Amino acid sequence: MYFKKCIDEIKTDKIKIFVDMDGVIADYVVGEARDYDKKRPLNTTIKQLEEVSHMNNVELYILSISRMDVGVEEKNRWLDINAPFFKKENRIIISRESNNFEKSYKLKCDYIKSVTREDNCTIVVIDDDCDIVHKLKEQNDDIIIFKDTVFVD
Repeated sequence: MYFKKCIDEIKTDKIKIFVDMDGVIADYVVGEARDYDKKRPLNTTIKQLEEVSHMNNVELYILSISRMDVGVEEKNRWLDINAPFFKKENRIIISRESNNFEKSYKLKCDYIKSVTREDNCTIVVIDDDCDIVHKLKEQNDDIIIFKDTVFVD
């Protein structure tokens, strides 16, 4: 498993991993914003993340954007069913509706900038959106970013 090997090679006391949902652990179909409970779980990726979540130095988070406020609840229900190892307190699901419909990349970049940088801690972000990946890297030179393809061996 390539991703787990990469995480094993990080030599810091703590690793905080922020995982996107749409297109990474839940099948993303363009234009389907509602009915999140009908999204197909990407089980291979979910299984790999669950294995990584058991590593002693790893804290696993969801960092996802929802277009509307109702999507926050829908995504949490989906996680409860399909990936319950993501602790409720580690689920950051940001509503664009509650944030003046700000762009998703801006909301994610702002959140990652706000994450406390502890000594000997590495921040890892996994996302499938190229725009978000590039903006995160531009604005945070101290993080490691993986595209969702890291889970395909």
